[in-house]
Amino acid sequence: MFRILALLASMVLLAACEETQLNEAKEDLGDFNMRVSFVYTDKALQWPLSRAAEPSEWNEPIERALEARLGRYSGSGKYDVAITLEGFLLATGGIPVLVNPKSAAVVNVFVYDVTTKTYLLKEHQMKIFEDTTGESAIIGSGYSRTKAEQIDGLALKIVDGLEEYMAKQRVEKGWFGGDSAAEENTDTVAVPDQVEATPDTAPVAE
Repeated sequence: MFRILALLASMVLLAACEETQLNEAKEDLGDFNMRVSFVYTDKALQWPLSRAAEPSEWNEPIERALEARLGRYSGSGKYDVAITLEGFLLATGGIPVLVNPKSAAVVNVFVYDVTTKTYLLKEHQMKIFEDTTGESAIIGSGYSRTKAEQIDGLALKIVDGLEEYMAKQRVEKGWFGGDSAAEENTDTVAVPDQVEATPDTAPVAE
C-alpha cells in the first residue's frame, strides 16, 4: 500500500501545474488602457462544502489583481472592466493524494469601450479553478492554504484568465485597435446591473 501511495504521489507531483504568478509577462492588448474597474460580490453564492467566507472578502483581492494585471497597460484607448462574483467554493481538507477538493469560482466579466460606447464583452461567464501545486496536489489546498490564500489565488486566476481571453479576442476579433466591430450597445457606462446569482451555478469538473 505504501508503494502505491508513493507512486500516486509522484504522479500527482509531475502533473501539478505551475502556479500563476502576479508579475507574468504582458499580453498583446493593443491600445488597451483600463479607465476604471468595478467589482461586485454581494450576491455571490457560497456553495455547499465550502469553507465559510463572506462575499465581501473577495472585493479587495480581485481589485488588487485587476490593478496589478490590467492596470499596467497604457494604450491610447479607454476601457472599463467589471467583474461580478456569482459563486465560489473554498476547498476544505480531503484525503491526502486520493481525494483533494479544489477551490473554484464563477464570475461574469464585462469590458466596455468608452470611446465607441459599446460593450466588447458583456456578462461573459468564466469558471475558474485554483492552481494545483506540489503541496496542494498531495494534501489538498484545504490543508496547505489558508482561506485568504485560496481567495487571493483565485482572484489572480480570474484576472489572469480575463487577460488571456482579451488577448485571444484581439487576435480573433480585432479588439483594442483592430478592425472588427464591437457589440452594438448604446449604454454610456460600463457599470453592469448586478445580476442575481442563480442557485444552480456551480463549478464544472476539470
